[in-house]
Amino acid sequence: MYPVQMDNAHELPVYEDQYHPLRRHHSAKYYAHYIKESLTTRLSKLVCTIFLTLLAIVGIIAFILWLGLRPHRPRIFIHDFSIPAISQGIGPESAQINFNVTVRNSNQAIGIFCDAMQVTATYQEQSIGNSQLLTPFYQLPKNTTVLAGTFSGPMVTVTGTQWQQMLDDRSRGTVVFRLELTARIRFKIWSWKTKHHRMHANCPVGVGQDGVILSGYIDKRCPEYFS
Repeated sequence: MYPVQMDNAHELPVYEDQYHPLRRHHSAKYYAHYIKESLTTRLSKLVCTIFLTLLAIVGIIAFILWLGLRPHRPRIFIHDFSIPAISQGIGPESAQINFNVTVRNSNQAIGIFCDAMQVTATYQEQSIGNSQLLTPFYQLPKNTTVLAGTFSGPMVTVTGTQWQQMLDDRSRGTVVFRLELTARIRFKIWSWKTKHHRMHANCPVGVGQDGVILSGYIDKRCPEYFS
């Protein structure tokens, strides 16, 4: 008890009780329940942390595998193209078209099956020769295949009008052609093979007055796309 301040010295002091909160005493059951809840919360947090960590690791591994196993289309380069008859002053009936291209598989761990391929030479968007690749081939990863051939005889379909236009272009210094490749390919990932994909490549190529490919077109990569 504590005295209360008085304004009048003749009055008797009055005492009042100071409130003391009672300390609560919990039972053993309460503490057991509290500890159990605390352990459950910690265990839940630990399980969530482990799960999220594993999920992140799996995601990183899947991303790395996707980068390494994502198929990339073959890269096609033109190395040689010529029509010797342009410089020889002979008619289109004796013309032949020579070409040489390379197909590069740049994938690290994916092989490529080429089951069929058609090669077509065009001039002013019109076909002047075509040939079907009769022998399918398989490309190992990081491998290059050379495709060389000649259109001659019935495979060359140059008309008299087209031939005269080629000679006119030759007199101006450059005759521009296009070599088109259409292939049916499948990718091989380990022992699994994908479905067929149709790939197209268009290779613009110019020849000079001698009928031989100009230096600016040699080793030039051809645009490729799937359909």
